[in-house]
Amino acid sequence: MTDDEAIAAREQANRAGSSRLARIVTGRPDRHARIEQATIDLPGRRLTLRVHRPKRPDRRLPLIVSFHGGAFIAGTAAQNDWLNSRLAAHCPAVVVSVEYRLAPEHPLPEPVDDGYDTLVRIVDDPVGWGIDPAAVAVMGESVGGMIAALIALRARKDGPPLRAQVLNYPTTDWTETMTDYPSITENAANPTLPLSRLRAGRKLSLQPTLDPRDVSPLSFESLADLPPALVVTAALDPVADHGRLYAERLRGDGTHVRMTCWPRATHTFLSTPGLVPAARPASREILSFLRDRLHPAPRG
Repeated sequence: MTDDEAIAAREQANRAGSSRLARIVTGRPDRHARIEQATIDLPGRRLTLRVHRPKRPDRRLPLIVSFHGGAFIAGTAAQNDWLNSRLAAHCPAVVVSVEYRLAPEHPLPEPVDDGYDTLVRIVDDPVGWGIDPAAVAVMGESVGGMIAALIALRARKDGPPLRAQVLNYPTTDWTETMTDYPSITENAANPTLPLSRLRAGRKLSLQPTLDPRDVSPLSFESLADLPPALVVTAALDPVADHGRLYAERLRGDGTHVRMTCWPRATHTFLSTPGLVPAARPASREILSFLRDRLHPAPRG
């Protein structure tokens, strides 16, 4: 796949995924949430944000920063409206989905920098955004889960403090061993994540000068002192082992982690609730996890 072919395929897929007809598959936003487009100016670039809020917020709310999937070469924030709007309405929270820049024009680590810099800028302006800067979480699906995990690792040292991370069927190994897992072999024919797309994403998003271990959470030496994590995996997903092994590493290094594997679910299932019934109970689990950590019950 050439750069021009990747860009053309992205534009076509994003138009289709954002259409009204696609809502049959991707789900309708929660009627108790409102969705707004916003922009944020960062050094050298302006990003678009998709902001979900409850329709009647009565106080400053926790912040959840969300990242879509798409192998770093495709995807759009709108594909996560179903889940993000439910979290906004029922957590409740301000859920900001970042339209991070994509390869091949913007290779790694630029998408991760977009996510981290957006998080910092929002937390630095809690009044303007109507958020509680002491109640912040990150969440992502697929490579968006990889971004969320990398942001949690960076925030461990540089801040801001995070209360939770939700990693939905994350890719955690972007090295040459990315496909060397049993789940890849077992689910190689699954159309929700063709290996050709995974390999194209890696090829187009990695600069020759970048060590892929620096953007592979599974390669980090220590996963200690990270915020509590919920790792959601799907049994029919080629990268299921990426999430499973990352959860095991988190647990082994003393980070609190909950991992669930949905038996009849595929990659991207939380973005396709119209096709995969497991999306609804999985979304309730995510809501419960985030509510417990962003709205903790007062101690008696």
